[in-house]
Amino acid sequence: MVRAAVLSAPGESLRVTELDLPEPGPGQVRVRIAATGVCHSDLSLARGTLRQAMPVVLGHESAGTVVSVGEGVTSTAPGARVVLCWAPPDGTCWYCRQGEPWLCETSSSAASVPYATVDGQDVYPGLSTAGFAEETVVSARAVIPVPDEVPLEHAALVGCAVMTGVGAVLNTAKVRAGQSVLVVGLGGVGLSVVQGARLAGAGSVIVVDRSPDKLELARTMGATEVLEAGGELAKQVRGLTDGRGADHAFDCVGLADTIRPAWSATRRGGVTTIVGIGGKEQQVSFTALELFHFARTIQGCVYGSTDPLVDIPRILGHAAEGRLDLGALISGTVGLDGIDGAFADMAAGTAVRTLVVP
Repeated sequence: MVRAAVLSAPGESLRVTELDLPEPGPGQVRVRIAATGVCHSDLSLARGTLRQAMPVVLGHESAGTVVSVGEGVTSTAPGARVVLCWAPPDGTCWYCRQGEPWLCETSSSAASVPYATVDGQDVYPGLSTAGFAEETVVSARAVIPVPDEVPLEHAALVGCAVMTGVGAVLNTAKVRAGQSVLVVGLGGVGLSVVQGARLAGAGSVIVVDRSPDKLELARTMGATEVLEAGGELAKQVRGLTDGRGADHAFDCVGLADTIRPAWSATRRGGVTTIVGIGGKEQQVSFTALELFHFARTIQGCVYGSTDPLVDIPRILGHAAEGRLDLGALISGTVGLDGIDGAFADMAAGTAVRTLVVP
């Protein structure tokens, strides 16, 4: 039996209870969780914005230590320090064969299969991971080694926020050295975009948020200009980019009220990348004339357009060598009974990344 935070229905509070977690089957690995980041995707699942079978154990931004392995597993062993990948590509589906493993058809299939029980009732793993627990069982494809130089608490963030933000810059947008970058929204993903822009050698990095504390934190991570949300963004950005607008804009919020200004603040011929996950009720409109005239590209970004089996080790290498500051993203830690409070802080915009330490 292991303790876990279980969500029974969208909008309800999480209930910390004991979970009957089976031993790993063939091709599976059991992991003792060291830490799990509270991600906005978890909040979207908890509120019902994203669909997930329930009851469920949420949490998908995790790292820990392998406890045991199932039959046929040779890629890891008990005692290994690992980060969990919530969307491990199978390498065989149509998208994987096209070189787009971030769109793999089966990467999240485990989320629809019960993995444990509570009082005899089936429980599902949120985003195939179930990190809000003392231990979890995942596919062997979902565990990736962590270098000794990277604390497991830091490595957890690479499982989603850092992977998405840095990947959005390097893989989705392919920002080039010297280009200007605009980042709207400075949660864990947005601040990771800032660090990714620094890795890419961006010339100027303009950030926008409503929190003065996050704006100052962004400065320490490579932001060159900070703007408090609420101003006329396009005009402000043009004033900082010789009247043109940003070469690249990243919306890390996912609201129509942030996507449209980010688009308008992008220069003619520039690229707007939508990283934040919005609801289907968020409608963004453009005129046919402006689409022609500005010749901008607008694109979505799923999981930083990454091959996690390749890119997670690469990002962990950057962290091990000091090129990424993962610890600066951590706002604080809570136990399993503090997750609802962490959700509230995230919704209020007061936290960057809260870590759940079971």
